Order: sequence, then C-alpha cells, then structure tokens
Amino acid sequence: MTWRYPTISELMINEEIRDREVRLIDENGEQLGIVTSKEALDMAHEKDLDLVKIAPQANPPVCKIMNYSKYRFDQNKREKEARKKQKIVEVKEVRMTPNTEEHDLNTKVKSAVKFLKNGDKVKVSVRFRGRELSRTEIGKVVLDQFAERISEFGDIDKAPKMEGRSMVMFVSPKRQ
Repeated sequence: MTWRYPTISELMINEEIRDREVRLIDENGEQLGIVTSKEALDMAHEKDLDLVKIAPQANPPVCKIMNYSKYRFDQNKREKEARKKQKIVEVKEVRMTPNTEEHDLNTKVKSAVKFLKNGDKVKVSVRFRGRELSRTEIGKVVLDQFAERISEFGDIDKAPKMEGRSMVMFVSPKRQ
C-alpha cells in the first residue's frame, strides 16, 4: 500500500484524536517533540487553533496545530483551480458507408477537422450493411483516404479495425 495525504474528510481534529502520544508540529512548522494528546490539545486551545492529525500511520502519529477552517478553505480552492485547468477530451464520431462519394467524403473531412481543431478526438467508422460485409477492403480504402486528408490536423491513434459490422479508426489532434 502506498502512502498518500489524507483527504479533508479523513482528517481527525481536536477531541477525535484518541492516541496517547503524538509528535507535535506548531503552526509555523517547527517540531515541538513527542507530547501527550491532552497537552497538544491544550497548546492548540491556548493559541485558539485546532489540533489536526496529519499523518495517522506514523509511529507516533503526527499532529499539527493549525486553523482547520482556513486549511479546508484553501484545499477546496486548490481543488477547484485544478478542475478548472482540466481539459475534458470528448470523442466525436463521423460515420460513413463503403460507397461514400467524393463530395460526401470531403464534407465528413471538414467536420472531422473542425472537431480536431477544438481538441476533441474523432472516431471514424464505416458501417457495412448486408452484402457490403463481404467487401470490407473497400471500407479500408475509404478510411485510408480519410486519414490522408486529415493528416495535417490529426494523428491516427488506432488503425482501422473491424468491430462488429463497422470498421473503426480513432484520430487525435496533432500536438503543437
């Protein structure tokens, strides 16, 4: 099991700490040594701060004197900022048939390029119906033409492959 920082909901504060002895760190980050949990709690109350167990697996557990509500506020703020900076990549789909004509193929290429410029991945699929399933090499040719036309905007993640009645290829945006 690897060690990680406990989440806000996992932290024990003040009277929840039941250990006999704890290693104490003050609000400035200086170690005060090993003291009983009652002494540590008294020190925290004297300074109008909270006693928070930050490393429960240590021997003895490590507790820190801090303003818990301010700490929680800062943690939530950091998590919110991290979520803002995340880019959610969507997978858009472009469907064709083995006998897609030239003009229709160009239209599909334009929509795929638009998706790639927005930073989304594109799933390009050729659906086979009825007897078309016996001529899957035609679908491969269509996908190869498609890949050639969007090569300057995207890279092929997954080469064309049969999945049920469809031949599927995944394209991701080019890295700058």
